[in-house]
Amino acid sequence: MAKYPFELNQLIAYLKKLPGVGTKTAERFAFHLLGWQEAEIKNFSSSLFHLKEKITQCAECHCLTGENTCFFCSSSLRDKTQLCIVASPRDAYSIDETGAFRGLYHVLGGLLSPIDGKTPEHLNLEHLKKRITTLGVKEVIIALDSTLEGDTTSLFLKEQIQTWGLPVSRLAFGIPIGSSLDFVDGGTLARALTGRQSF
Repeated sequence: MAKYPFELNQLIAYLKKLPGVGTKTAERFAFHLLGWQEAEIKNFSSSLFHLKEKITQCAECHCLTGENTCFFCSSSLRDKTQLCIVASPRDAYSIDETGAFRGLYHVLGGLLSPIDGKTPEHLNLEHLKKRITTLGVKEVIIALDSTLEGDTTSLFLKEQIQTWGLPVSRLAFGIPIGSSLDFVDGGTLARALTGRQSF
């Protein structure tokens, strides 16, 4: 690393922890921040400092909430008979931006991966079953990544949910195999939701 002042090197090291940010990009970001007004820097650092404190997970769907109620669970306009299961809060927001789905979401918080110690117990199926019963859900849509872990988790969930007497569908295969929902454009996501098939 260049012989920058210690504080600048430290900032660059933190910026490199962001996905897709290499050394050159981190340096560019760091030098850009040096050009900000002091008030902007203070507001930015305050936002980062309070990030984990101000943003929590909804106790029901596990999506992100700020100081207000959950955007999804508190809406009376959403179809409570449809529940879309996703791996992370980011996936819920990506799907919702398409406008193709107006039901509720359930965030698993991860996928099955024995190597990483992620077993069925981590999926908290009791909470999922309770939500399905309480809401009167009539269809469950599984919207997990098209990866080995995503497919394994989808098959496991399908078997469990079908024993509860509910129809299960999965996003149509318009999503490229091996891709993450984070990198799929809105049009592809919308088509995948609209063309979902029985699973």
